Amino acid sequence: MENKPHLRNVNVTRYIIPLREGGSLPALAEADDDFKYVLKFKGAGHGVKALIAELIGGEIARVLNLKMPELVFANLDEAFGRTEADEEIQDLLQGSQGLNLAMHYLSGAINYDPVVTVVDVKLASQIVWLDAYITNVDRTFRNTNMLMWHKELWLIDHGACLYFHHSWNNWEKHAISPFTLIKDHVLLPQASVLDEVDVSFKTILSPAVLQSIVDLIPEEWLIWEDSEESPEALREVYLQFLLIRLNHSEIFINEAQNARKKLI
Repeated sequence: MENKPHLRNVNVTRYIIPLREGGSLPALAEADDDFKYVLKFKGAGHGVKALIAELIGGEIARVLNLKMPELVFANLDEAFGRTEADEEIQDLLQGSQGLNLAMHYLSGAINYDPVVTVVDVKLASQIVWLDAYITNVDRTFRNTNMLMWHKELWLIDHGACLYFHHSWNNWEKHAISPFTLIKDHVLLPQASVLDEVDVSFKTILSPAVLQSIVDLIPEEWLIWEDSEESPEALREVYLQFLLIRLNHSEIFINEAQNARKKLI
């Protein structure tokens, strides 16, 4: 029997520091379980859609047995952040009251450097397959979004994937797109066994597994000002997008293989 994915709930108790400049302003924070987390705010940038992408992309990676820090639902109390001196951060915190998403902080991890560390062909192919599947634009030489921790490669930051949902138009067309941006993937040169990975991963990502991942999306993240669709209808679109894309994986596999041939 398949194990259903499950996310723990924590309450944020301390905002420590913002982690980088930019629109999203993720932060290092501490929760009531005494662990530190990289906290992603629903009041930032692309809002709940970035959190939904982070949740779906991260949990698909975990189901595929790729290294991925634990994701948790992180609750921000309405009183949280009132004492924050920085107005921009205070606005972000107050605009993110309720349920946010956080990723377990890997203390001591360093950014993956493709010049220093060569990834074996199977793992490279698995990661390229994943990113082509979830249309992740953010795993490039400029920004690898991977960490080395205890000599293992860990995936982080999937908030830019599933970008079809920012317009929500023609999602069926996006589901069968070749994803040409895979040409910029940092691990594409090593991804020489994509066909084998495709067979393996398609046996893991059953409709029931994908349904269980989509079911994790909190209802409060599916009430959008720019949509009259119900949370149930929006959740169903995510599921159908993933199912259709999986059933037509040869489209993005061929695109990745053709792009790789131009590199080697």
